[in-house]
Amino acid sequence: MTPQEIFDYKQKWKPGYSVRLHSDVEDRGKDWCKKLEKHQWEMTKWTDVYEHTFHFEDMVVGQNFEMEMGHFANQ
Repeated sequence: MTPQEIFDYKQKWKPGYSVRLHSDVEDRGKDWCKKLEKHQWEMTKWTDVYEHTFHFEDMVVGQNFEMEMGHFANQ
């Protein structure tokens, strides 16, 4: 997919399943998401103080991410 196609595709499913993640573990969250295709997830920075939000197209994938991040997710 081209970058434009990825953007357009994400606009159709967003916000999808959202998981708030503490900003201190941003890199850990990104590393976990890199095993997915680019069109399956997106991160929005600084959605709150010390918080980023990860959006997932598939609810099951989002829930797996949430469990993997443990107490850093959805505080």
